[in-house]
Amino acid sequence: MPGYRTKQERISIAGVDDLVIRSLLDRQQFADHDGAAERLGISSAAWPLFGLLWPSGALLAARLGARPVTAGEKILEIGCGLALASLVGHRRGADVTASDRHPLTALFLAENLRLNGLLPMKYLHGDWDASGDAADTAESGGFDLIVGSDLLYERDVSGALAGFVSRHAKASCEVWIVDPDRSNRPAFNRCMAADGFARCEERLDVVATATDAAYKGRLLVYRRKLAPL
Repeated sequence: MPGYRTKQERISIAGVDDLVIRSLLDRQQFADHDGAAERLGISSAAWPLFGLLWPSGALLAARLGARPVTAGEKILEIGCGLALASLVGHRRGADVTASDRHPLTALFLAENLRLNGLLPMKYLHGDWDASGDAADTAESGGFDLIVGSDLLYERDVSGALAGFVSRHAKASCEVWIVDPDRSNRPAFNRCMAADGFARCEERLDVVATATDAAYKGRLLVYRRKLAPL
């Protein structure tokens, strides 16, 4: 892959066979020759973040791996990055759509599907700071479960993220966000409540082991049940 270096890892998630994941080598990788990322507002410092595996993403994948697959249920992962959770759901037979705004996400997803011998999976460009993108026009209001990890890296004062979630949620919908105890939850919580979502939280703290670092965070669960229009 031109302009940056990659690596492959075997990732173990309970409930599915191990997944082989191709990711960026480290946070120093960068390649935006045609300026596609810059036009989307992605800085050189933020550029590699999509292509790395993060602890919050692994915890989200584990949750999806333990959840029963329900026929007819549609799942959307937003800000998916390497889409580990989506790959877990897809391998288990769930109807999953992955979405992200990074211009290389679809390429890495296709490669990781190939490495694991999986059939193609639905992918949509999804940028909650932009209106009228592919996710908005193709799948608005269509999902039973919306999931994401480490999305609250900024305060959602404008309500853009909550609005994006609400537009893509069915009248009755559940939303999972794994958050590593960032301080930006209150604004997002208020916006979600205004859109009819009740919230509960679960601690996801993990103690350090010989091979893994400690993790402190929480699973935010939002549930809405409205009469369909």
